[in-house]
Amino acid sequence: MKRLKNKVAIITGGASGLGLAGVNLFLQEGAKVVVVDFDKKQTKKTIEPLIAAGKDVIAVNADVSKEEDWAKVVKETLAKFGRIDVLVNNAGVHVAQDVLHTTVEDWTRVMNINSLGMLLGIKHCAPEMKKVGGGSIINTSSIGAEIGGFGDGYSAAYSMSKGAIRSLTKHASQVLAADNIRVNTVMPGVMFTDMTVKLGFNSREELGKVYKGTACLKPYAGEANDIGYLYLYLASDESKYATGSEFIVDGGWVASSGQASDGRTYEEEKTSTNKEEKTSTNKEGKSATKKRTNK
Repeated sequence: MKRLKNKVAIITGGASGLGLAGVNLFLQEGAKVVVVDFDKKQTKKTIEPLIAAGKDVIAVNADVSKEEDWAKVVKETLAKFGRIDVLVNNAGVHVAQDVLHTTVEDWTRVMNINSLGMLLGIKHCAPEMKKVGGGSIINTSSIGAEIGGFGDGYSAAYSMSKGAIRSLTKHASQVLAADNIRVNTVMPGVMFTDMTVKLGFNSREELGKVYKGTACLKPYAGEANDIGYLYLYLASDESKYATGSEFIVDGGWVASSGQASDGRTYEEEKTSTNKEEKTSTNKEGKSATKKRTNK
């Protein structure tokens, strides 16, 4: 049996990147999918071909930071599929400005889309999940909520917004547990997607060179399906006892944070340390020998 058979899922930011990976995997596993995205051009490129191929998917153009748009998303979902079982809050934006250079306008935009958008999604979708006996809400945060600097792309607003998502998940998981609605957070590390291609990186390996020494697993950058498969697990009944939890997928970056701050991998760091220890031992041994000879 397919893992998401008869489930209806809403995925925001679903026309590209991590969201699109989720869309394709959900469809493969039997879900009916509603793609919510603000980018009409990207939606036409990636989602309309799925619709034309007869897949159980529709697209809704919406701004997740606007409550009236969420009302439209829910209305169109119910009109087409009749229920809501899964919400993947994936839409997000990033502004690369640190705490000294972030403008109020940039901060407001990032917080509205990344954090407020998720609150509104939960607010409008959870009541419909309650009607069908429960559901799963998946909020996409980032390791930028755990570590700063290189880890959050040097964006104060981004890391703040992703930190807020962690708190929102914990709150919502408690409020909605009685209705059998699970709420969890996914925290990706560096991922190779179409967005990183636009930044000039044409492969995981090329992107990974920039982040060498941060994660443990080569090539030091993940791919969209690494998150898509986690979305799939959390959307399915396989995760029926998981709620209020945080799932980090970063190749070990958070676990090894600061291990090789100069860009060396753990193995390179270990080899270098061993060499330094041997050199120190040799020097001490030679010194001791000289002293004994003099005596």
